[in-house]
Amino acid sequence: MSAIAKVGVYVDVENIRRNGGFGMQYDILRKFACRDSAQPVRLNAYVGFDKRRAKNDSIYETKIRNFFFTLREYGFKVIEKEVKWFRDEEGLEFAKANADLDMAVDALLQSENLDRVLLVTGDGDFVQVVRALQNKGCRVEAVAFDHVSWELRREADMFMSGYLIPNLLPVSQPQEPKAWGKAGSRVRGICYYYRQNESYGFMRFIRQLGDLWITDTRDEDSPYETVYFHDSQFAGDIDLGGLPSRNKIFEFRIARSKREKGKLQAEDIMQVSVG
Repeated sequence: MSAIAKVGVYVDVENIRRNGGFGMQYDILRKFACRDSAQPVRLNAYVGFDKRRAKNDSIYETKIRNFFFTLREYGFKVIEKEVKWFRDEEGLEFAKANADLDMAVDALLQSENLDRVLLVTGDGDFVQVVRALQNKGCRVEAVAFDHVSWELRREADMFMSGYLIPNLLPVSQPQEPKAWGKAGSRVRGICYYYRQNESYGFMRFIRQLGDLWITDTRDEDSPYETVYFHDSQFAGDIDLGGLPSRNKIFEFRIARSKREKGKLQAEDIMQVSVG
């Protein structure tokens, strides 16, 4: 029997919030990190807290404290970073609550007891941290949404867009969490095949968490699903000349195919990220 992998999760909450991940579901993040029956050893969330604002805005204080409480319910340790206010040369105020150093140091020190580290950030400043963790024998994965450093993508052993992880971020229309991947539900995926001269192609999405390296949907162990689409189902002004693309991410509704019995197709397709 293979040993159970020990996992550490480190979330740069402010970076994720500012870059497409507002509303991220931390219970789903934990499930993703602990897929394959891995054991969570460290779950750290680094969050900015504006004491000045909290003093004058009771609604803000209540919301942020409730958020901290929710994180703790899911087993995360909340590391509060006080927001500090500064003035630029023109006298305009700006705030900073940088948790990069704390997050990097914690990940490196705690990696002695970890097999896998999940960094939830798109910040390129963590590239050297990724390399250091790998040199200590850890597998390093990264999850982020928008404005992700390309160097961070390359250095991580696996990068996964948070948009593609089932139910990690709510879709544009309300639906039951368990509906993801079923006919009538909305999911997010990528276009991996496109015939422009014939106006059709195929989208691929993650149906359920599993061995994510098995991308061939013909393999019965693959967690991915393939759906057909026609150009007419794209909403808005989308440059189809850039397809296929593993960087552009689309949200779409799954419907039963009108062409082939038992097959699925994508309808009402909208682009949500350029990757």
